[in-house]
Amino acid sequence: MSNYLIEINDYTLKEIEVNKIIKKEGFNDALTSSYDLEDESFSSVLEDLDTYGFLSNKKVIIVSNAHLFDIEKNKDHFDHLIRYFDSPDPDKLLIFISSNFNHTTKLYKELSKRCSLIKEDISSKAFIKHCFEGYSIDQNTINLLDEYCLSDFTKIQSECEKLKSYKIDDKKILKEDVLELVSKKLGDPREITFAFSRSIGLRDREDALKKYQELLNYQIEPLSIIGLLASQIRIIYQVKLLISKHLSDKEIGDMLGEKEFRIKKTRELVPYYSEEDCLNIMKKLSDIDYRIKTTDTNSNQEIELFIINL
Repeated sequence: MSNYLIEINDYTLKEIEVNKIIKKEGFNDALTSSYDLEDESFSSVLEDLDTYGFLSNKKVIIVSNAHLFDIEKNKDHFDHLIRYFDSPDPDKLLIFISSNFNHTTKLYKELSKRCSLIKEDISSKAFIKHCFEGYSIDQNTINLLDEYCLSDFTKIQSECEKLKSYKIDDKKILKEDVLELVSKKLGDPREITFAFSRSIGLRDREDALKKYQELLNYQIEPLSIIGLLASQIRIIYQVKLLISKHLSDKEIGDMLGEKEFRIKKTRELVPYYSEEDCLNIMKKLSDIDYRIKTTDTNSNQEIELFIINL
């Protein structure tokens, strides 16, 4: 079958899988066209399917964000695609890519029925092992590298290439090599701020201090960290009040000018804070902010004392 549907989140894995398909199907020298339905109409894909290549009949047609194809608004285009599926051109390799498909939609059901389905089925640690084929690396070193890369396949591939070049002579990757050469990837600061707020709500001083240090690693100034935390506590307080009115996440987000996803995440923190907690913490953060701006007080010590005295 020369039609494929790829459901993979990571960009690097998508690229690897597309290249494997092209090689497997014998389309290495074919003309490749790529379409992103976020920016382009599906009519461009259909036009490409219906025309022959200029120098070669063989074509690879890649359609990204395939889930955005609205068959209700483009029924003619959908019918056209189904007719193509009923009589596909062996000189054309059609690849749909998306990580956001609703599996209950008619489009997904048709594509999964008429295309070879490929899903992300490799762990980051298995990917590291694959990258080091021909090299020696033990499981502890794989675990460390995965931790340093936060299971990001793109960063893993880059760091593996660096390590392989460095150890090309003995082809043995050691823990010390990872510690020396691999730059540790930092997580999303928004996620750390969220975790920081949860630790404070739980009065987990040790974890809160750890999360505070992680935020400092982003070179975020202590004053800015106070602002981030105060903003998070403020929205927890607002969401807590609005939840009592039995409003949906979308309704609360519209009222507060926030995205629905942030409201959903904030709901997870609400049980850790009473209204009084929120007001007291906002008052303390305001006092710390004032002292830092108007005196020679040590900003780090101020925040650490705030955490210790939770």
